[in-house]
Amino acid sequence: MRDTFDITQALIGKDGRLAGIGSLYVQDALPGQDSVRGNMFVPIDLLKPIMSDLLTMGRVNRPARPWLGMFTTEMEGHLVVAGLADGGPAQKVGIQVGDLVVRIAGRPVSSLAEMLRSVWALGEAGVDVQLSVQRDEQVLESVIRSASRFEFMKQPKTH
Repeated sequence: MRDTFDITQALIGKDGRLAGIGSLYVQDALPGQDSVRGNMFVPIDLLKPIMSDLLTMGRVNRPARPWLGMFTTEMEGHLVVAGLADGGPAQKVGIQVGDLVVRIAGRPVSSLAEMLRSVWALGEAGVDVQLSVQRDEQVLESVIRSASRFEFMKQPKTH
């Protein structure tokens, strides 16, 4: 077994053509099993229109989506806050690891995809997001001023 995992991989279709580029290493622990290594792939038809932006800016050239600075996962039928970005928007309003996300903008959410789509539908980074979380037996309401996640990341150096 190899000690390293090459994260950049080509996904080749049955027709022998390039179908996608893998560029995001993921490691997911399965209950009762060792972790499983994986790679998330960007379909080539989605990559082509943004390739120039990626090469020059390191990201797509469009307004940033709202980001809350909380890392949420689906666990046993709940959306659980699994981590917080230091100094991020959610941490600033008192969201805690272990909180259960129950509503975004007053609407119930039950999956991670639904939660993200609900936040993104509110507008661009900087929009206020009404978030309801359950902590112990209490539902807590917060309004979080979203941010661009790029403000919290190390920026690539350009020439």
